[in-house]
Parts: sequence; structure tokens; C-alpha cells
Amino acid sequence: MQKKKIQYGGVSPENQARRQTFIFAILILFVALLLLFDVLLGSVSYRPGDVIRSVFSHDSSGLSTIIFRFRIPKAITALIVGTGLSLAGLQMQTLFRNPMAGPDVLGISSGASLGVAFVILGLSSSMPVEGLKGLGNWMMVAAAWTGAGAVMLLVMYISSKVEDIMTILILGIMFSGGISAIVTIMQYFSNESMLKSYVIWTMGSLGNLTASQLAILLISVLLGAIICLLSAKMLNALLLGENYAKSLGLNIKFARSIIFISTSILAGSITAFCGPIGFIGIAVPHVARIIFKTSDHRVLIPGTLITGGGLMLASDIISQLPGSGRVLPLNSVTSLIGIPVVIAVIIRNKRFARSL
Repeated sequence: MQKKKIQYGGVSPENQARRQTFIFAILILFVALLLLFDVLLGSVSYRPGDVIRSVFSHDSSGLSTIIFRFRIPKAITALIVGTGLSLAGLQMQTLFRNPMAGPDVLGISSGASLGVAFVILGLSSSMPVEGLKGLGNWMMVAAAWTGAGAVMLLVMYISSKVEDIMTILILGIMFSGGISAIVTIMQYFSNESMLKSYVIWTMGSLGNLTASQLAILLISVLLGAIICLLSAKMLNALLLGENYAKSLGLNIKFARSIIFISTSILAGSITAFCGPIGFIGIAVPHVARIIFKTSDHRVLIPGTLITGGGLMLASDIISQLPGSGRVLPLNSVTSLIGIPVVIAVIIRNKRFARSL
């Protein structure tokens, strides 16, 4: 019964495994090509041959500086952000058995945004913009982590008291709405320069990380991903409903806590360093389910990870408008890509709702 629920169609396990291995190989190759294109292409146009020579020569020219200090770190950041947000969305959709659940469903991303708002908007009356920039980005990162962690602890406390998972979902949405209201009030009373800084942060960016920040982001997302991978069996059990999961001996409160922690680490860290980035976490898990034709998280987790990294790289390439000298807001691009994907998936894949 469990196997029937976790696997689409009547394909034999051997054929299913071969097909999935082939898809993984194709996706890895595709992501590698996107990573290469993200380094080769940019808002400033250079010949691919010059870029490749600059990578291998690593000279002190301006092009080499652009490649190693901007393009390569930004491409790696895109890969990390796409994988992290996608895994967070997959866990939320499975836990709540809701196809529209995403990384911000519990207010975790909103909590991170509130922390940043306190730094940017709350300090506007006592510190000029130049002074805030002088402190670097670490103050905003610490504030975002604090906000995300505070919301996570609140949700985990409520989860220990409330049995109904849908009640927790509704409360998470209410937390997000309340936090958005607080941020809106802060925006109303802030000065023009700080308001502009906050609005730019909300657009999302992959190119503002230092080497040390990128290392911390990588470690944080890797930790969240490992927790997610270790939770695959719990996610498969929860996919069949909490009552069925209990009959299998699963500790529901412990499983919720583990999933909340993983999601908070992933979504909170990414929001802290790169700003709120929408629709990747909602859209990618749907795409992975269609590509791999399975609901087994032992396959879905690595599949979602690779697919999310590829989609984020594609979004970054598009946002740079290669050769134009202009850069689009990243959130605009992910929304334009994610919204049609979600709509198409809901319309074409009606089996998804019945499989949860």
C-alpha cells in the first residue's frame, strides 16, 4: 500500500530506477552547462574565449577580477540559493500536504525580513546610511537570523501544544501577515534613504556576498540539506497522513520539529544573505515530481535539489540581460518564471492533490 502511494504508474522498480538515473545524469549535465553560461554571460559582454582564457590564466586584468570576484561567486550563490529554497518548499508541501506551501509559509522568511527592517528602518533616525554601510552586511545578517529564529521557536512551541497541522499552517500565515503589517508601519515612519535601501534589499540579490559570507551560507544550507536528507523516511510517512504515520510508529512532534529546524536554517540563512526570493520554493518541488514521476523523498530530495539549483541559475542568467549593461531585480525574474510553472502544474498535474 505504501509503495503504491509513493510511486506513480505501473512501471517496474528496475525500469523506474534506470529512468531516474538517466534523468539525474541529464539534469546534472544541464546544471553544469547553466553554471558555465552564468559565468560566461553577464550584463557586460565579453567573448567566451577571453573569459575562458582569463579563468585559466588568473591574471590581474580587469576581466579576471570580474570573473573571480563577481561572476563565479554569484553563480555559486545562485546554485546554493536554488537548492536551499527548493528543499525548504518540498518539506513544507509534504508536511502540510498543501501544494501552495513554501519556505515562507510559517512566517520564517517574514521574521528574517522583520529583523532586517529593524536594522535598516529602525536605525534610520539615529544613524546615517553611510554609517550603516560602514558596519557591513553582518548586522543585517545577524538581525535576519534572529528574526527567523524567533519565529521558528514560536512555531515549534505552538506545534508542541497543537495537534492539528492545518491550525499551525493558518497561524503561520497570520504571523506573516502581522509581521508584514509591522514592517509597513516602519516603512511609513522611515526616511527616504533608508526606505530605498530596504526596498532594494527586498528585490533579492546574489552578488553582494563576500567570500566569508558565501562560506557561511554554504555551511548553513549544507546543514539544512543534510537534515532534510536524513528526514526522507519521515517525510514519506507524513505524505500518507499523520494518522497513518502514527500507526507506523512515527513521533509526529519530533518529525515536525526536525522539519521546522531544517526549513528555518535553509530559508532563514538565504533570506539573511540574499533577501526574500519568491516562488522558487513553491514551483521547483512540483517540477521535480513531474520530471521523476515519484513522491518518494529518497528520490525527490536530490531531484529537487538539482532542479532548484538549475532554475535559480537560469533566473540569474535572465536577470543579467546578457550584454545589455543592465540588471533586472532577481525577484521579478523568479516570479515571472515561477508563477506560470505553478499554474501549469496545478492545471496539468491534477493527480498531485490526490497523491498527498
